[in-house]
Amino acid sequence: MLIPRPTVPRRALLGGLVLSPLALSGCGADREPAAPAAPAQDLLSAHGLAGHESREIIDLLEALPLAERPTDLLASVLPDRVELSDAAGREVSLPLPEGEAYVSVAPFVEATHECFFHSLTTCRGELQEQSLAVHLTTSAGEVLLDETLTTAPNGFLGLWLPRDRRFTLSLTHDGASASTPLATDPEAPTCLTTMQLGA
Repeated sequence: MLIPRPTVPRRALLGGLVLSPLALSGCGADREPAAPAAPAQDLLSAHGLAGHESREIIDLLEALPLAERPTDLLASVLPDRVELSDAAGREVSLPLPEGEAYVSVAPFVEATHECFFHSLTTCRGELQEQSLAVHLTTSAGEVLLDETLTTAPNGFLGLWLPRDRRFTLSLTHDGASASTPLATDPEAPTCLTTMQLGA
C-alpha cells in the first residue's frame, strides 16, 4: 500500500534560513552515517526545521521552489535515514519512519545526471512541475498507485513506499513512457534518474 504524504506548508522553512554559500559536489554523495553532532538542534533551528520529523523535513525540502532552496544546507536521503549538514559544520542524522522508505524519481526526455542518494537541496531534474501518469505495482502484481502526479519544482517525483519491497514503476508524459524496477531494500538507491521517457 502506498504511504500517503502529509500536506506541509511550503514556506515553513523560510524563517531561519542562513544564506551563505556552501560548496556541494554532485547530486547525492555516498557517505558514511553522520554521527549526531552536539548542536544538532541548532542546525534544525537555524534552517526552520525544529520540531519536524524526518518525513516532514523531506517533504518540506522537496517541495521548495528552486529560488527558495537553501545554499548552505545539504540534505541527503539514505535508505533508512535523512542526513543534514550545513556551512557551520553542524550535522544531524534522523531515522525515517519505521517500515517506510523514500525514493525520488527524475524522469527525463533529453538530459539527466548520475545519482544514488537523493539530495533534497541540490538535485535537479529535467521535467520540473510536470504532470505524469504514475503506475506502481508490487512484485506480486498488486497495484499500489495508478494516478496522475506532478513533479516537484526540482523535477523529482517523491514516493513514500513500504521498506524492503520490490516494485515496477511506469511513468507516462505527453504520450512518452518508461518503466523500471524499483526497490526499497538497504542497498537500493533513493535517487532514480535513469527513466528516459520514450526511449
